[in-house]
This record gives sequence, C-alpha cells and structure tokens, in this order.
Amino acid sequence: MKPATVLTHPVLWIAVALAALTALWSALNAPVSLITMIAIYTLYGAGVNLLVGYTGLVPFGASVFFGCASYVAAFQIMARLGNEISAVILSILFSMLLALAIGALILRRRGLYFSLLTLAFSQIAFEIAFKWTSVTGGENGMQGISRSVFVSDRAYHGFVVVVVLIGMWLLWRLAHAPFGRVLQAVRDNEQRARSIGYNVYLVRLGGMVLMAAAIGCAGALLTFQLQGVYADNLSWQHAGDSLLMTVLGGVHHFLGPLWGAIAFTLLQDRLSAITENWWLIFAPILIAFALLSPEGMQGLAQRILRRERWTLTRNTIPARPAIIKPYESAALAIDRDKPILTTEAVSKRFGSLVVAADINLEIRPFVLHSLIGPNGAGKTTFFNMLAGVLSPSSGRVFFEGEEITRLPIHVRARRGISRSFQILSIFENLTVFENVRIAVQGQRIGARGLFFDAYASEEINARTWSILDAVGLADRAAEPSAMLPHGAKRLLEIAVTLAVDSKLLLLDEPLAGLAEADRVVVAALIRKLAERHAVLLIEHDIDRVLAISDRISVLHQGRIIADGRPAEVAANPDVIAAYLGTKDTGERAAPPAPERRAHATANVLLRANDIAAGYSGSTVLSKVNLVVHEGEAVALLGRNGVGKTTTLSALTGRIALSSGEISFAGERIDRMRTYEINRLGVALVPEGRRLFPNLTVLENLQLAARSGGLGIEQAFELFPRLSARQKAKAENISGGERQMVAIARALMVPSRLILLDEPFEGLAPAVVNEVMAALNKLRGRVAMVIVEHHAETVLPIVDRAYVLVNGTVAFEGDAGLLERDRELQERLLGVVQADSVRAAAS
Repeated sequence: MKPATVLTHPVLWIAVALAALTALWSALNAPVSLITMIAIYTLYGAGVNLLVGYTGLVPFGASVFFGCASYVAAFQIMARLGNEISAVILSILFSMLLALAIGALILRRRGLYFSLLTLAFSQIAFEIAFKWTSVTGGENGMQGISRSVFVSDRAYHGFVVVVVLIGMWLLWRLAHAPFGRVLQAVRDNEQRARSIGYNVYLVRLGGMVLMAAAIGCAGALLTFQLQGVYADNLSWQHAGDSLLMTVLGGVHHFLGPLWGAIAFTLLQDRLSAITENWWLIFAPILIAFALLSPEGMQGLAQRILRRERWTLTRNTIPARPAIIKPYESAALAIDRDKPILTTEAVSKRFGSLVVAADINLEIRPFVLHSLIGPNGAGKTTFFNMLAGVLSPSSGRVFFEGEEITRLPIHVRARRGISRSFQILSIFENLTVFENVRIAVQGQRIGARGLFFDAYASEEINARTWSILDAVGLADRAAEPSAMLPHGAKRLLEIAVTLAVDSKLLLLDEPLAGLAEADRVVVAALIRKLAERHAVLLIEHDIDRVLAISDRISVLHQGRIIADGRPAEVAANPDVIAAYLGTKDTGERAAPPAPERRAHATANVLLRANDIAAGYSGSTVLSKVNLVVHEGEAVALLGRNGVGKTTTLSALTGRIALSSGEISFAGERIDRMRTYEINRLGVALVPEGRRLFPNLTVLENLQLAARSGGLGIEQAFELFPRLSARQKAKAENISGGERQMVAIARALMVPSRLILLDEPFEGLAPAVVNEVMAALNKLRGRVAMVIVEHHAETVLPIVDRAYVLVNGTVAFEGDAGLLERDRELQERLLGVVQADSVRAAAS
C-alpha cells in the first residue's frame, strides 16, 4: 500500500479521532468510559450502515441483534464458560445465525414492510427479555458481569478501540470486495442487478448476516463496558439510536457513523445533565440536519469545502491498460444454422386480459431481428417473458435447445441472455467502469469474495476495458454514471448488457429519448453488434428499424401478424392497418369548411414556442411549436414514442421545459404548477383514465366539480350511459364507461381547453362512436387537443392536425388535407418501404 493511500485510509482517521478524544478526556481527568461508548456505537452504526448506505435497506430494529448479543455474552460469563474475548466471538456467531433466520423470513418484503418487520422482531425480543425475569432478570437486567482479562477501565478501553478498528478495517475491505461491490449495485438498481446474473435475495441476506456480525460484536462489547445487560437496548425507544447516529453523521460516508456516534453520545451526555427532557433539544438538531444537510455532518463539511461526493469507497478505478484488448463476443462459437431462441405457443394472461396469444418465434444467431407494433401490442410483456421477468401463462421457451420457461432472470443472464430496458437502467451512483465491471464479475465469480479487492482481478478488469472501448466509453470510465449525458448513458446500458457474455441481446427501445446525432451512433453500434450476437430489438423509430434490421416481426393485440424481411413487412396490409387504422364506416360529420376557417382565425388560446423537454436528461421534444385557437379541435398525431404524451405533460406542467415557453390566454404558464394551470382552464384526460377506483361514478365527478364547470346533469346529458351507472364504483365499470367518466370529470372544472391522451384506446367500435358523438357536441364549446395514433379515427372531427416525428413537428395544417392525402399519412405515420429508408439513410 502506498504511503499516500495509508494517510488517507479512513480507519487511520478513526484511530486518530478516538486517540485524540482519549487524550483529551485523560487531560481533563474525566473517565474514558464515555469514549469507550463512542467507539462501541461507531461499530454499531457502521454495521447498520452496511445495510442502509451500501445495500439500500433501512432496519428500524437492528437493536434486536445488538440486545440479543449482549445477553448471549452475559449468559456465557454467568455460566463461567469463558472470558470476554470468547464471549464476543460467541455473540458474533449467534447474531449471524439470528440474522440468517430473521432475514430468510423478512427479506421477501422491501421498503417500509422490511423496516417495520425488523422493529417488530426487536420488540418481541424486548418483551421476552423484560418479562422472563427468571432468566433475563427482567426489569433489573443481569448485573455483575465481570471482566477477567481486561479488568481496569483503561485496559478495557484499549481492547475496545482495537476491536473496533479491526471491525472497521474489515468493513472497509468488505466495501471494496466483490460481495461489497454487489451490495452497492443492488442498492442502486435491484432490477438491473438481477438482469446481469445476481440473486438479489441471497445477496441481501448475506448483507444482513454481515451487518449482524458487526452489531453483535458491538452489543457484546457494551455488556462488558456496563458490566451488565438490560432489556432497554431492545425496546422501540432505543431501536433507532444507531440509525439516528448513522443519519446524523452521513449514511453515504464510511466515517459517518463515527461522527454521528461522537455527536450523539456527547450531546446526550451534556444535555441530559441539563434536563431530563434532553430530547426536546436534541430533536430540533436532527430536524435541522435532515432539512439542511441530508448527507449529514460529513456532507455538510464537504459542501462547505465544495468537495461533495459519496465516500463509501475509494474514488479510484484500475489503471487503463496501454493497449486495450479488442472485444470478443461469447456468441461466436454458437451454431449459426440453428435458432438460438425459440418460443412455442407462448401466451400471457392477466386475469381475463390476454396480452400475448400463442406466439411462435425463432431468433437466429447474427441476425438483427426487430419486434415492432403499436402501443399496447404486448411487445414489452413478450420481452419480459423471454428475459424471465414474467412467466408465461402457457407455452414454452427454449434457449440453445434447452427449455428455460421457468428459469428466473438471473439464471438466464448467466446462460447468455441479457437485456436493456425501455426506461434507462444503469447503476447511477457507480462509475462508468464499475457499471460494466460489476456485470463482468457476475459472469466470472458472482458475489463470491468478502475481503479481497474486487479490482485485483486482471481478467475482469481487462474484459471491462474491452467492452468500454467497444462502445466508445473508455475515455469516460472514471466518471460517475449519473453525470453522463443521456446518449452516453444509453451506450453504457448497452455495455452493461454486453458484459454478461451475451449470446442474445434483448434491446428494449435503446433509441428512446435520444437526439438525432445520438440515434445515429447507437443505431450503428446495434447494427455492428448484430454481426457477433443474436439481437432482438424493440424500437418505435420505424424508419430506422427498417433501415438496420435483417428481419422484422410485427405484434398486434398480442399476436404476430407479420414476420419476414423489412420490405415484405412494410408492404403487408395488416401491418399498415395496425399502424394507420382502417376506415370506419360509422357516420361522423366532419367540421364544415366555414367552421374550420372560423376556428383557425379565432383568438389564440394556447401557444407553445420552441419548447424542448424530456425525462432524466433525455431529449424527447425539440423546438416544438403548437397553436390552439378558441373553440378549435386539434389532433396531435405520430408514431409510438415520438413525444405526443410528453407534449401534453409539458403543456400541463407535469414536466419542466429545458427551453422555450408556453402561454395560455396571453399568460405564461410554463413556470406554473400543474394545479395552477388547471385552475386557468386547462384540463387533462390522461391515457389510462386514472379514475379513483374506490369511488362511485358520481363521486368521481363531484370531486372535480367547481363553479363555472359542467353540472352533473349536463354531464349525464353528454354521456347518458353514466346516469344509469352513477352509483357504481369506477373499478366495476367498463373501459368505455371509464373513458366517459374521465372526459366528464375534466369538464367539471371551468375548462377552456381539454387535452385528451388516447381517448379511444382499447374501446370497442360502438363505444368509440359514442365517445366521438360526445366530442362532436363539445366542438366549438371548448378547445380540444386530441392525441391519437390512428389518424383516420380522429381526423374527421378536428379542424387542424400536427404530426410529430422523433420529437419535432413534421406536419402542421388542415386536418381535411391530411385526411385526404393517404400517401402523406403513410410517410409520416405508417411504415415505409425499407429500400427507400436505406436509400435515404445512405
């Protein structure tokens, strides 16, 4: 170890802090027992932080291990079976076994349930210790626990400091070991950790057992410090002490428990000397830190020094090799003449809803096979069945000739099936290098290894550098992944997907949210990867899919409706109908030309100028301009994933703009909150309806009603069917009736503009006509923006139309013109011939 590394080692700083406090107390002729308590609580807090800071679980009742270990140490001494050293060892072993038993039960639950279950076990232990007087001493506890080896307080103080330093050194080693690195990955992204081959349940169980070892050691040390043991340490009043210390010091800092233990112990000692109600003074201090410095005392110091970062591990990565070995695919050895993955009549049902029906598909090696389809076609559900996230209701899945239908996701990952996610999924708090390295580790040694440095494996490091170089991120390896731009994050996610020795890559919308320049880079990478892997791609950028794919399957309403080469699929009438819709024969009166002209010249109600917006750094909308006039009906059209719903979210203040501005009735609204925009007269009918399921139809309407809006009787006149269903709960009515309630609810406020997101989705033709009739009645009374992916459904009832393509406006004009121009619809909204796309791309 280099001298510079030794001087910055956190365990050295713990030793310096404890030595300084000991020297100060000795100089003051004060007993060192208070410093001994600080050392014990430092180890106690560090054990808790192994679960909180490193694993992402919050135990409210870690005191169950602390208190039970104290009793175990006392029982051994009372039985004259050893000394304080053997008692500490026995307490550690007992705590680990107890954690194994408790963890096996409660780790099936996460979040608040896990926290409360730990507290429940601690309270159970307290009740036993408090009331089993003949064994535990009850309220009086067990006293007279003598020390036979370290008799004096100073000798015992030295022993405690040495044990705590050893314990902290082991925890620091653990944080950098393969197992500790996996804990941090699970903390950041449980789903992603599973997808790269880790059994998250067993990893968390191991983390809980190791936490209990540290806490059990601290509990035994406290027994000999007090020379007695009491039930109070198990009670709910003290169950959160260690958690408070950790939070006060900083949960994302290895030294956080030390600073928290010092502050907690000294404040308790000084304040309790002033008043019995010392918590009335201490609690505001905690509240102030929670509000002003969520990262605790160390985080506050870092903010003052402008060096803010987590210090749970070293801030370094292995040295970059002078020559990076080229990336080699694990799939090159597979037989290219046999399918790598096959599905046989795979189906999935959620109750009575069928989302996948008898899907038969073959994925072949070294082929870029794309899966496309409209919204709600079942693509992601099918992906999840292939990856192991969902189990099919019926049918079978084979990989390399072996059935894998019931294998969990982490087992499939180890066999070579890796996936990316529709919503970006990386380990945000790890470096770029560590994101990929942890995935490589999953294939080589998994989570095995408690105390050797994970970065010591040259093989894993070399493989990591090869993958980073292959995706163009080697120069950014040391950067925190959270700081990457969105396009680089997509490349990183693909790198993580490659790192599991992938034979089959399942890529779920890897181009989503990317700017055009990034789309070109990522699409080229995917095309290159298909030369050395089997690739199954879901993507809504149809033009690019047709340009880069070797084979395309089209999923619609849970069934494969077309499968073949891009040119064949693009010309398939069923595919065209699925994307563009078919002509409806129902009678719908289009707005007469004079009415359309009148609406187009009315006062501007809503104006969006050059707006840009997205999610988590992604760019979904780019310089979008939109105008809606008083009483005008406007259609907002586009393929899946082009930004239609994002536009509505921006108009209603649900997402912030990155640039541009929005005004409503002459007043700027892009800086307003959602409820403020609603009160001005902008109402949203969201996709999926989002009613209050436990309320009746009438109650859903009454909850939204405001003076100046539509009355209840008027709502029933608009939708007569709702009058008969007004006492039915929203969860018990049909999808069409729910859509009617959602539209009526939006009108209960004094609305001047209604935004409707996919109002006809999933509705039967007769119900579509019924909703259409209601919208026709509203035409001219309120302005409407209707998002719809079937142009022929909505164009007859609107005045003007906008078409979005990849987040920008590609068409703006008269709805009648777009309705009559079938060729323009196909170019902007449907699928186009692959040859023309490839020609345009070249």
